[in-house]
Amino acid sequence: MQKATIQLETLTCPSCAMKIENATKSLDGVEKESVKVMFNSSKVKFDFDEGKVSVEDVEKAITTLGYEVLKTQVKAK
Repeated sequence: MQKATIQLETLTCPSCAMKIENATKSLDGVEKESVKVMFNSSKVKFDFDEGKVSVEDVEKAITTLGYEVLKTQVKAK
């Protein structure tokens, strides 16, 4: 398992955060209980199994919703 933090372009509303949270949780390999979207700081934090899903997959799920990813940090858990 690894931990990731994705910095997004500014989120404009709580429903945006909920959309991103649901899209991230829907991916196989993302630990659903670990997903946290921080509206005030425009960050998404989550744990994931790199054997099942990549950070790029999560970024794509977010950008498909129309949000811009600014940077991503990955750490071993």
